Amino acid sequence: MPEARIRYGAESPVQYADLRLPKDAPPPAGFPVVVFVHGGGWTADWSKDYASPFVEALAEAGFATWDLEFRRLGNLGGGYPGTFHDVAAGADHLSEIALHHPLDLRRVIAIGHSTGGHLALWLAGRRNLPAGSALYTPDPLPLKGVISLGGVNDLEASLRIGNRTDILTLLGVSSLPEAMPRFAETSPAQLLPFGIPQVLVAGSLEDAWRKEMTASYAERARQSGDAVDLVTPEGIDHFDIVDAQGPMLAPIVGQARRLVGS
Repeated sequence: MPEARIRYGAESPVQYADLRLPKDAPPPAGFPVVVFVHGGGWTADWSKDYASPFVEALAEAGFATWDLEFRRLGNLGGGYPGTFHDVAAGADHLSEIALHHPLDLRRVIAIGHSTGGHLALWLAGRRNLPAGSALYTPDPLPLKGVISLGGVNDLEASLRIGNRTDILTLLGVSSLPEAMPRFAETSPAQLLPFGIPQVLVAGSLEDAWRKEMTASYAERARQSGDAVDLVTPEGIDHFDIVDAQGPMLAPIVGQARRLVGS
């Protein structure tokens, strides 16, 4: 169970996050933090609860976890720009939470699954948004690293290769040409470099388009100067990656510990 369910906004009842703390005594500087962003096709059709056992396992492994909920397609104000505003505001609200809980804000990483992988990477890249962007936030919470688990890491490539037309719905447009200006604000591939390490996981049983997109994104990120680990585990599908009882938990925990420096 979460330590607390905490609201970070007043516009919608879904602007909240669940805070979980390890049971052990905190280090002197506080616990390292995982901002977790769930998937579900950016739609309100999914509950974030599908990933709760995985997030709980991260807390058991020694991380404070900040499990975000946010407006999605189907929620009033979901999509562009509301979904992005919420994820940003939710992450930045950790500065307030740390006043009352033992969190080490020098050791924060983001982990996202599926479309949440897109949003986790976007959190890492939003520092590169120009001040004139509708999604710009001054002084965003700094991250030490980011992990995308079966993520939609490159919106344009996912639309072209995977025919992910839900991307158009997310951005509030009807065609690829209309989407191009918004890709500059919303696609991690166009916000590179992040200046922090990235870990990208795409199992061998993922859809072919997702594996192709992830590999091409990884190369693009490396060429930008970022350190990128591309992990392609054999026999792992889209939901095996976030199975708290599955074989991917230990390697993901290991990557997360490496990113926070513990």
